[in-house]
This record gives sequence, C-alpha cells and structure tokens, in this order.
Amino acid sequence: MDIGMTDEQEQLADAERAWLSRHDPIAKVRQALDHAPIRIDHDAVAHAEESGLLDLLTTEVGGTHMDLAVCAEAHGYAVSSLPIADLAVARWVLERVGVDSDALTGVAQAAETTTRPAPMAADMAQFVVVRDESVAVVDNPVLTELTTLDLTRSWARLTLDAPEWRPAPPGTSERVRAALALHRGFDAIGAAARLLEMTVEYAGQREQFGAPIGSFQAVKHHCADMAVGVEAGRATLWAAAASLDADAARSSHLVSAAVAYAKNAASEVAGTALQVHGGIGFTWEHDLHLFLRRIRVDEAFDGSVAEHRAALVPA
Repeated sequence: MDIGMTDEQEQLADAERAWLSRHDPIAKVRQALDHAPIRIDHDAVAHAEESGLLDLLTTEVGGTHMDLAVCAEAHGYAVSSLPIADLAVARWVLERVGVDSDALTGVAQAAETTTRPAPMAADMAQFVVVRDESVAVVDNPVLTELTTLDLTRSWARLTLDAPEWRPAPPGTSERVRAALALHRGFDAIGAAARLLEMTVEYAGQREQFGAPIGSFQAVKHHCADMAVGVEAGRATLWAAAASLDADAARSSHLVSAAVAYAKNAASEVAGTALQVHGGIGFTWEHDLHLFLRRIRVDEAFDGSVAEHRAALVPA
C-alpha cells in the first residue's frame, strides 16, 4: 500500500493553503467574535464548489479520502469555518442513495430522536442523516445549538421528527462514521501544525536572560516533542485514509487507531504550545487560543480518544 503524497495531492494542498492564506479565515472570525455567531464564508463555499472539492468523493470526480485529507488539514491549519470534509462526505452519500441536489448539504449521524453534533449546521440548506443502513434527507432541519469551546465553528444537533428513511448500500453508515472521524483528526493535526510553526517562531524571538528561549534545552525538547506529535499523527491518519480508500477489511479498526493517536497528539501539542508561549498565549488578542479550542472540540466530537481506543478492544 503506497501512502506517500502524489504530485497532484501536493499541488492540491499548496493551492488550498494559498487560497486560505489570501482570504484569512482568522480575520473573519475576529470580525464576528464579540458580536455575532460565526457563519460559513460564502466565498469559501463558492471556491469549494467551483474547484470541485465538494464533489471530490463522487464517481464523476473520482477523488479519494487521501485527496480530501490534504484539504481537511489545510482548513484546520487555517481554522476555516468551512467543514470541507463534511460537505464532501454528504455529496458522496447523496450519490449513493440516488439523490441529486445542489443545495449546501451537511451530514450527521442519527442518535435516536436527534443526531450527533454537526458543524456549521445553521448554514446548511439540508442534511443527510445516516442510521444503520438507511439515510434520510432533511430539509431546513430543526436545530439545537450547542455551546462549545470552539470559536471558529458553530455546532448543533438536529431534531429528527419522523424523517423519511430510505435504504442505503451496505456499509454506508460505517464508512460515514469512519470518514468523519478520520477528517476530524486531520483537522486537528492541521491546527496542531500551525501551532507548532507559531511556537517555533515565538521561541526564536522571545528572549530571556539575554538569549532566545528557543536556545534553552527544555524549550528545544518541547518543540521537538510537538514536531514528533504532528508528524506521527499525520502519518497514522494518512495510512488510515489509504486503508479507507482501499476498502480494506479492517479499515474502521485502522481509522480508530489513527484517530485516537492523532487527536491525543494534537491535544498535547496545543497544551505545550500554550506553555512555551507563556502569558501572552493566554490573552484574548493572541490567536493561540483559537487553535487550542478547535483542537479540543475536534478531540471530543466524532469519537473521543477514549471511544476510539475502546473500539480497538474486543467486547
């Protein structure tokens, strides 16, 4: 199994990061932070639609979860409010059940009369909800907004009021569960990679006792540990994405192992970044807390570290 990035995937990653850098999602978050809930950037939606990213997993485009992974990580790196992976997975589900829709569609997993938390639900025209081996398309869903640590995305549960369920191909629900967990992990690793860069830059500038703090062995070890966490987390997720694309027999098992490791690594990177930054990292004006909050919520949703570890242990 080849899990290296292709030239096309590297170009896709570079292009997506360049677009996000030009449009600076953090600036948009800061504009709304004190007076309004965060909303999806319509320019980002138009960009994703025109670039074919929303249809990446469909038969027509023929993309893979490895292709989508580079986009999910890029959006985590930029703390973009656009849930690019959720939108792409939703389009894949719609195709699987034969529904043709150009509406902005989210995806959610059913949990009795409600769903598990979904990002940016207030901006979605409709949702595809998966349950066992069935799917419901819910227009204008009734939402229960959630208050979370995350200031870069809103989260909500859908209320399921007797929706019309239709059969889905075998394995659809399990693949959606695995895909959402996988790309939530990539989002967290993207944010952790940004924190690593911020921390190394700060350690090279901040001086104490007449020398940059990055020259102190303890700080060097912190930064090295962060780098290991980011690189190892990315590698495990990349292998899991390759397994999911290959439809391997134990792909869900591999996804849980990778996500448990990567989410834990990203959370540790965020905590270490806060330590190295010291007092300035605790301030509202510094961007560090936006990344830390996002990672903590990524860690909690679509399977916590504990839940994914438990999935690896036979009942």
